[in-house]
Amino acid sequence: MPTNSVIGGSDYIVTGTDYRIGGTDYIITVTDYRISRHSYLFMPIQISFLVAGMHCSLYFVVRVKLWLSVVYLSDSLYFCANYNTVCNMIQENFIKIYEGSFKKNWELPALTDYSKGTTFSFADVAKEIARIHILFEECQIRRGDKIALIGKDSARWCIVYMAAVTYGAIIVPILQDFSPNDVHHIINHSESVFLFVSDRIWDTLEEEMIEDVRGVFSLSDFRCLHQRDGESIQKLLKGMDEKMAEKYPNGFGKDDIKYAELDNDKVVLLNYTSGTTGFSKGVMLTGNNLAGNVMYGIELGVLYRGERELCFLPLAHAYSCAFNFLVPMAVGAHVYLLGKVPSPKILLKAFEEVKPNLILTVPLILEKIYKKMILPQLSKTTMKVALNIPLLDSRIYAQIRKKLVDAFGGRFREVIVGGAAMNEEVTNFLYKIKFPFTIGYGMTECGPLISYDHNDEYVPGSCGQILKGIMKVRIDSEDPYNKVGEIQVSGENVMKGYYKNEEATSKVFTEDGWLRTGDLGTIDADNRIYIRGRSKTMILGASGQNIYPEEIESKLNNLPFVMESIIIEKNGKLVGLVYPDYDTVDSTGVSHEDLPIIMEQNRIELNKLLAPYEAVSALQLYPTEFEKTPKKSIKRYLYSNY
Repeated sequence: MPTNSVIGGSDYIVTGTDYRIGGTDYIITVTDYRISRHSYLFMPIQISFLVAGMHCSLYFVVRVKLWLSVVYLSDSLYFCANYNTVCNMIQENFIKIYEGSFKKNWELPALTDYSKGTTFSFADVAKEIARIHILFEECQIRRGDKIALIGKDSARWCIVYMAAVTYGAIIVPILQDFSPNDVHHIINHSESVFLFVSDRIWDTLEEEMIEDVRGVFSLSDFRCLHQRDGESIQKLLKGMDEKMAEKYPNGFGKDDIKYAELDNDKVVLLNYTSGTTGFSKGVMLTGNNLAGNVMYGIELGVLYRGERELCFLPLAHAYSCAFNFLVPMAVGAHVYLLGKVPSPKILLKAFEEVKPNLILTVPLILEKIYKKMILPQLSKTTMKVALNIPLLDSRIYAQIRKKLVDAFGGRFREVIVGGAAMNEEVTNFLYKIKFPFTIGYGMTECGPLISYDHNDEYVPGSCGQILKGIMKVRIDSEDPYNKVGEIQVSGENVMKGYYKNEEATSKVFTEDGWLRTGDLGTIDADNRIYIRGRSKTMILGASGQNIYPEEIESKLNNLPFVMESIIIEKNGKLVGLVYPDYDTVDSTGVSHEDLPIIMEQNRIELNKLLAPYEAVSALQLYPTEFEKTPKKSIKRYLYSNY
C-alpha cells in the first residue's frame, strides 16, 4: 500500500507519495500521484536500476483520463456533472503553500538568473526572505502595508515578491515598460512605503515625486539607495548579519520557516493593468484568487517537483507571474529567468540549454518563429507539391513537428499560449502537425486564469473550457452558443475590485455580481469559450453589422511582406495601417518603393476573404512597429485617430 496517502483535499481527491515496488536490481517509485477533479490520474514515475554495476534512472509522467468525474467537497465525495458549477474548493492557504514548499524542497534549485548563471536554492530563497522579514520588522512594516517592486525579471525580484506576501504585506509589482510618470503615480496611488527597484530604472525616477516612500532598495544586491529623512535603514542593513545571528543563533534552517497567518480573503497583491485602452487601474487580488490559480495549475500537472521552466515573459504581468513563478515555486520546480529581450535567436539558444518541461508564451513569439522557420519551407514549390501527395504529407508534417519540438528544447509536455489572440493560420497549422500547444484565456482581474484545455483536448478557434469547479461563464446574449455577446465570469479567481476606484469597480461588475470581461464571444455546450473581439474595439458597420478588427488583422497579417497591422475606422471606411516585414523585403530584393503597389495587391486579396461590409478601403504603410503592452498586444488607442 502507498505510504502517506490521502483521500480528499481541495484540488485532488486521491493523493499519495512513495509507492515503491522492486527487488535488488531495480526500484520503481511513484511520487506525488493524484487524481484531479478533471478526472485525470497523474503519476510521476522513477525507475532506478543497475547496469553493469552502475546506478541508472529514468523519470517520466503518466497522465491518464478516467471515466468518472469526481471532486471533494465538504468532507464528502461529490459528483460534479455540471462543469459550470462553482464548488468553492480553495481550501489551501496561499501563504502556507509556500511555507510548506520551502521546507519540502529545501535543497532543490529554485531560481536561476540565466544570463548570469547565478542559482538560488529553495534554502537560499528562504534565507533571503528571512533577512527581508527582519528588515520589515525592524522598520515596523505592518501587515497590509504596500511594497512596490519594479525591474527586469530576476531571482531577487522573485525573492522580494515572496518576502512581501509571506510577511503579510501587499506586493505592488510594476511593469518596467511604464513611463517614469506612470511609475510615480502607481507608487503614490498604492501608498507604497518601500520600493525595490533596478538601478537603471531608479536613475529615471525623481525622489521628490515619491516623498511618502520610506526606503528604496536595489534589486542587484538589496542595498539601500535612498531613505526618507529620519529613517535609519542604511545603518540597519549594515548590522543585518548580527540581527540574523541574534534571531537564529543555531543558523537558519527549514524548521525556522514560519510565515504570516493571513486568511485567504485578504488582499495580497495590487496589480496595475497595462491594457490597450491607456488607463491603468490597481487590481486587488486576494490570497484566494492566487491560490485558485496556483492550485489549479498544480492539479493540471503543468509542472512537477524538480522540473525546469524558462521564464521570458515579464513577471509583473499576472499571466507570467502565476505560471512562470507562483506555480513552480509551489511544486518545487526550477525557474530559469531569461533576463533578456526574448528575440527568436536568444530564445532558441536558451531553450536548447535549459530544455524546459513547460513553456509559456504569447502569440507574437510563436508567430515570428512560424514566419521565420516554417513559412519559408512551406512556400517552396517542391514542398507544395509534396504536401499534396497522400501519406507523404503526414511524414513531412511529422518532420516539421519534430524540428519545432527540438527547437523548443525537446522535453516540454505543452506550450501554453496566452495574453492575446493568435493568428488563425498559425493556430491551424500547429494543430494540423499535432504540435503540443493550447491557448488559454484570462485577465489581470482574475489573476489571471479563466479558461484552459490541455493540448490533447484543445479545439482550434477556442481558448479552452471555463475552469471546472472554480469559475463560471455566461454570455450576454439570448443565444450564447451562436450569437455573440459580452463574456461575463464569476468564481474563485475574480478580483475584489479596483483599489480606491469604486466607480470603475461598479462599472466592471453587473448588478448580480458577474465580472464584465469586455471581450465578445460565444460558448459551446462544454463551456468552451470562443472570443471574437473586444467590445471597445468592435466597429459598427453602415447597416448595423458588427465588425471585429482583430479578425481582419489576422487575415491581413498572413499576406506577403506584412509584419503587423491594425484596422481603424476613418470617415466611415475601414483603413489598415501596416508595418512591413522589412527583413523579408530586403532578403528577397524587393525595393521599398514598390511596397505601396504590393500593399494594394494585398488589399485586393484581403477583401476576397472578407464579407462585403468588412471590405478595407486602403492600406497605409506605418513607419515603425506599433507600440505594445508587455504582453505584446498593440495599444490600439494610440492609433484610433491616425
